[in-house]
Amino acid sequence: MGERPVALVTGASMGLGAEFARLLASEGYDLVLTARSGERLATLKKEVENLHGITAQVLVADLADPRAPAAIHERMQSGGVEIDVLVNNAGFGMYGKFSDSELQTEMEMIQVNIVALVHLTKLFVRDMVARRRGRIINVASTAAFQAGPMQSVYYASKAFVLSFSEAIGNELKGTGVTVTALCPGPTPTGFQERANIGGLRGLRLMMRVSPEAVVRAGYSGMKHGRPVVIPGVLNNIHVFLLRLVPRRLVTNVVRKIQTHPRSA
Repeated sequence: MGERPVALVTGASMGLGAEFARLLASEGYDLVLTARSGERLATLKKEVENLHGITAQVLVADLADPRAPAAIHERMQSGGVEIDVLVNNAGFGMYGKFSDSELQTEMEMIQVNIVALVHLTKLFVRDMVARRRGRIINVASTAAFQAGPMQSVYYASKAFVLSFSEAIGNELKGTGVTVTALCPGPTPTGFQERANIGGLRGLRLMMRVSPEAVVRAGYSGMKHGRPVVIPGVLNNIHVFLLRLVPRRLVTNVVRKIQTHPRSA
């Protein structure tokens, strides 16, 4: 890669990850794109290179594999690629009662949503601190601010991402490195279909902020060093109100919202 800054985006094959790639390319970043789907990444690589004249590198990896973060970092080290912006976007959810759901899927979710994010952050933040510059965006969710019956592990994973990001962002003050937790509400990205929550009550009414707007808000927050970004007026109101309402009541309301019509 050349003289342009470089951004590494996980989960870049679709949804917010692909939108981050497009925006960063338009801002003059070379890209390292990683996800499980090599075909989708190759298509995105061609798109951003043709539109913006940048260089994009495709790195197929499954972050459910505990070895993947170290392998990604080693590829960057061996290729002499310095990462200026790390976007930890990869993640997924699943729907159902914890007592009935598949343990293996939930363990993979924890690996992707939490363990891989921490591992990648650990590896690349050390390089950034040594250079005294760098930006990290960790994609959390408004789910981070409440418990989530019927998606218990997913909501808990995003609470971890938010808390972790705020804590290390505070530790990194004065180093030239910043951490931003991006907390979108429900966004039409395809996430809902994979998590089997597309038919939930009220969900479609909540999806008011486009993926493009979410990514623009996250990028702006990153540039200004904001520790937490919540895109959308309604999402900000929602998070503010959560502070005023008893947690038990919030949990009951979330359970009602997340009940499939067929199981009501």
